[in-house]
Amino acid sequence: MKKKTFKKGIHPYDGKELTMEIPIRCIDAEDIMVYPLSQSIGEPSKAVVAVGDRVLKGQMIAQANGIISAPIFSAVSGTVSAIEKRVTVDGIADDCIVIENDRQEETVEDFGKDRDIDDLSKDDIVNIVKGAGIVGLGGAGFPTGVKISPKNAEEIDTLIINCAECEPYLTADYRLMIERCDEILKGVKAVLKALPNAKAVIGIESNKPQAIDLFNEKIAGEEKISVCPLKTKYPQGGERQIIYAITGRKINSKMLPADKKCIVVNAATCYAIYEAVYKNMPLIHKVVTVTGEGANSPCNLDIPLGISHAYLVENAGGIKEEATKIISGGPMMGVAMTGFDAPVVKTSAGVLAFVNDDVAAMKESACIHCGKCVSVCPQFVVPQMLAKSVRAQSFDKFEALGGMECIECGCCTFVCPAKIPLTQMFRLGKSKVREMWEKN
Repeated sequence: MKKKTFKKGIHPYDGKELTMEIPIRCIDAEDIMVYPLSQSIGEPSKAVVAVGDRVLKGQMIAQANGIISAPIFSAVSGTVSAIEKRVTVDGIADDCIVIENDRQEETVEDFGKDRDIDDLSKDDIVNIVKGAGIVGLGGAGFPTGVKISPKNAEEIDTLIINCAECEPYLTADYRLMIERCDEILKGVKAVLKALPNAKAVIGIESNKPQAIDLFNEKIAGEEKISVCPLKTKYPQGGERQIIYAITGRKINSKMLPADKKCIVVNAATCYAIYEAVYKNMPLIHKVVTVTGEGANSPCNLDIPLGISHAYLVENAGGIKEEATKIISGGPMMGVAMTGFDAPVVKTSAGVLAFVNDDVAAMKESACIHCGKCVSVCPQFVVPQMLAKSVRAQSFDKFEALGGMECIECGCCTFVCPAKIPLTQMFRLGKSKVREMWEKN
């Protein structure tokens, strides 16, 4: 069977063999838990607790602050010791709720109580997902309750379950697929109930044959769920790319998937939906990967949200002294870290440690107009022209050249022989265009 895919893209070394066969291991919470109020796309959440308050595990500590926003919940019981600015993984000082863990594990009423989906309406499911603070766990962080309740919900015909996990080295979603397949499928069925005219397609890259076989076995007899093997290529898991690969439909930066009658939900997000709908549990934990040649014991960990990266790394066995570069997330879309104090949030994917930093070892040189960046761009823009407009601070031209279509996948930077930091330049360009929009 021919594997479906999108046009262009790259085939980087994926490094998944380091952790692909390592089962998920759960770790306990830290003594001090930190919750930034900005953990999703949209407005930061608004604190609903004060210093000195005692909170319970599963208690809302910050509420949604607008339509595109999501509440935040405590993963521990304890006392709010501070609400203050702390530096997050992207280097920005953000308002954070700090909780001292009392180790009592006292939960809110009905936490973890079984719920029968047959007793729930589609509106019930949407409200549960919104109320549980679930956002896209594949990295984008868009509030899931908003995503699964579009204005044209009756028109949505395709629910795509993004199980590609195309980012090199990361295997957290893969282990979820292998170990918690039944729960993911229950999450899928919950979303299907919210989108009554949709059928679900589970898109899995061909480098995960065990997951493809397992899902095919589990969905035998299901009329509204199918599996679609995808070609192993980066960025296959990009929202626009997976929509095109599975349906042939194209979307751009001015459109939502719902405009093309599609909704895309990540595998880990489906698991969080299962816990919210079936088990009455808000989003307070997730599975992440700690990996790379610089990690002592590459692994997949189920961690409480709010722990520090330092605690995460410690529980993973530590980082080798010779590690030269540490990334929060994967090598293509992750963020280089200068320390481990930042808290783990909803959109954190894990930690990647390199012993050899090939990028840092090579100096940037002038563009030679080789066209390699153009040949791999999945959005069909011309990176070398966009880079020229950013250098000239001509952000009107950057927009006119299609700069806002960039999905920041990093393909152009990866293949550039001149080692020009194209992706970083385009992030700057997009932020400047958004500033222009706000002024106008």
